[in-house]
Amino acid sequence: MNLKIKLIYILSIILFLSACSNERGIEKDLEKPTISINYNGGFPKACEVLTKGETYNFKALVTDNLELASYSIDIHNNFDHHTHDDQAATCDLAAIKNPTNPLIYIENFTVQAGKKSYEFNVSVTIPKEIDAGDYHCSYSVTDITGWQSITSIDIKIAE
Repeated sequence: MNLKIKLIYILSIILFLSACSNERGIEKDLEKPTISINYNGGFPKACEVLTKGETYNFKALVTDNLELASYSIDIHNNFDHHTHDDQAATCDLAAIKNPTNPLIYIENFTVQAGKKSYEFNVSVTIPKEIDAGDYHCSYSVTDITGWQSITSIDIKIAE
């Protein structure tokens, strides 16, 4: 009886390990996608001042070692002076204030299948009636295996 239990245990381990193997030759993805705004066309740059009522083209270059899936843009107020882990530069901030009518822009986009590199270009009009002040522009990119990268930039919106 004890031998039967050991045999079942060993067979269960072998079955489990074979189910987890990579026999189909599918490449494991060990790299996150990248986001860059630090090139000639990237926008906005850190501490950029945007004007209410104007339209801007938000651009970044996203890349992945296998294939890109999607990206998103998130523009939100920074009236409380919060930070994001990846911010390379910080700008001079106005006094902390409570939002009355802040800009909240969050959009998700799909990247055409098969792309390893893609420059997105999204036109955004800054509404005239929103609160002026400190904002963050956050970009995220996701690859086909689910890896995600995020970067945030301090910007200002002026009258």
